[in-house]
Amino acid sequence: MRVSDFDFDLPPELIAQTPTDDRESARLLLVDREGHEFGDRRVADLPDLLGPRDLLVINDTRVFPARLLGHRVPTGGAVECLLLTRLDGERWDALMHPGQKLRVGARVRFEREGRQLHGEVLEHRVFGRRTIRLWVDGDGTVDELVDELGHIPLPPYIRRSDRPTDRDRYQTVYASVRGSVAAPTAGLHLTDAMLQRCAERGIEVARLTLHVGYGTFKPVRVERVEDHTVEAESYDVPPETADAVNRALDTGRRVVAVGTTTTRALETAARAGGGRLRAGRGVSDLYLYPGVPVQVVGALFTNFHLPRSSLLMLVSALGGRERVLDAYAAAVRRGYRFYSYGDAMLLL
Repeated sequence: MRVSDFDFDLPPELIAQTPTDDRESARLLLVDREGHEFGDRRVADLPDLLGPRDLLVINDTRVFPARLLGHRVPTGGAVECLLLTRLDGERWDALMHPGQKLRVGARVRFEREGRQLHGEVLEHRVFGRRTIRLWVDGDGTVDELVDELGHIPLPPYIRRSDRPTDRDRYQTVYASVRGSVAAPTAGLHLTDAMLQRCAERGIEVARLTLHVGYGTFKPVRVERVEDHTVEAESYDVPPETADAVNRALDTGRRVVAVGTTTTRALETAARAGGGRLRAGRGVSDLYLYPGVPVQVVGALFTNFHLPRSSLLMLVSALGGRERVLDAYAAAVRRGYRFYSYGDAMLLL
């Protein structure tokens, strides 16, 4: 398959720059894999669109304010640093700008109102990537200073600065495990009230954690789909979630994943367990695209993704390339809002 087979035209005005006023008020495109007409619904309808025996699985990762704005020491030149992954207590994998000036040994400082976080570049890698050491002189820990000084790392297609409201809105209501640099965006639509309505309808809800890394925005730079690789992301499946999924599989119940991140964690844990979900921590570099079997997930609630992206290929692994691209074309015609703060689709 060619990457160009996953392209589509998207008017720029359909790229959502702000979220809806109410999480549940976003539009929802209902996509039946059997080829029926696409339905126009609201996210608030989700509990009624699922069956009373379904198992809904969510990702409870929490986004931290990973974007740091500071200056070089001693020159004072502006520096931007996006923390990607903690390597150990002080060392981080980071994306830094301006890359050409930040060589090994360069010192940087991030500060506000007397609070300072210091950094030093330890290793220079490709595409702006660096290994950086962070430390604090005085009170507080690195995590505390990152939380105080950092900005929510909105995706590059949101062409505005982050706002204080993004700290809440670019976060799921059930986010609890700190570690992501991007939100599991399908979950942004869900509310506590909606999850309660699911429970009242007999829909079981389980949670796992997959920390979303910068690789979610990694462009596919190859021509053949099969030649691409995805960056590894850490995940954790609690024993109670593994038990719930395995019971559902044993009894023929449908597993509904909230988002592509949940899908990757479920499918990775299933492969680790030989077809049954294995509880515990792990690292997922699973790359799903049409032709790669989906073993666990029977339905997917997801946002709309970028053209030629590995996330669009993942959705197509479940729904089929032609059907999914037809759904995207319908969403464009009907004026759906795309990407992180946009509308959603339910693939059944």
